Amino acid sequence: MFELRLMCPEQRVEAVSEALDALDALSVSVEDADAQTDAEVALFGEPGMPAPKEGWQRSRLTALFADEVTAAQAGQLLQAQDFFEGCTVLGTTAVPDQDWVRLTQSQFAPVEITPTFWIVPTWHARPEAAQRVIRLDPGLAFGTGTHPTTRMCLRWIANHPMPERVLDYGCGSGILAIAAAKFGAKQVLAVDIDAAAVESTERNATANAALLTAGLPERAQGQYQLVLANILASPLKVLAPLLSAHVGVGGHLVLAGILERQVDELVQAYAPYCRLGVSDSQEGWVLMTATW
Repeated sequence: MFELRLMCPEQRVEAVSEALDALDALSVSVEDADAQTDAEVALFGEPGMPAPKEGWQRSRLTALFADEVTAAQAGQLLQAQDFFEGCTVLGTTAVPDQDWVRLTQSQFAPVEITPTFWIVPTWHARPEAAQRVIRLDPGLAFGTGTHPTTRMCLRWIANHPMPERVLDYGCGSGILAIAAAKFGAKQVLAVDIDAAAVESTERNATANAALLTAGLPERAQGQYQLVLANILASPLKVLAPLLSAHVGVGGHLVLAGILERQVDELVQAYAPYCRLGVSDSQEGWVLMTATW
């Protein structure tokens, strides 16, 4: 196989990607050409929703083709198109044959949440110290235990007694809801605006023998002793009245997807309803909690 490498400005990424697909590219990936430099600009989007932008100001596109001739012809054809203005062909490179499945799997090891609680990909053996395990393969949906926000939420669940009723709002893969069920919650509801996330949650719950209910947000009714929301700061601020209304007396609100620099914004947004504070931090992200 051969890869064709291109440099494109943000406004050309979508058109060039569609053209590459039409030219029989096996895959097309987009990366920030300024990654790991002072010019790097992070793009944050809500899990399960389209990305806020198609690419970065300087995007590096890599298209995989079955052979060198097809890759080279694709590069030539693109350069003749009006929509390719401002883009550059960086070249073609042979991709060595590898066992891609094994290579991908080797990059994901079991994730330790606590010494006795682990997230373990299906192809890995259960760690000897693990008393509780969630089987979840990376890439299936947002929330695989590898991101700091997910790990902090899971750590909070593992270190607190689970109440009767739990709401996971914005469930993604369902990992938080599954953890709550495994740690003793009897009535767990996982909701998401994305129907695909709901389906993913149901599949993952079945695979992990976790008893829970999944559905769209309107399924959430009444109050819960624990409300979890691992989303992003912007939707969390908008959802402040709704999420707060779902927390019962003596209950807990646990929020994640928040950067350290966004703490004050969240405190202010939730001030009319509760006293929100930071209870954990990891790699520039924070976990914020409140008790009713």
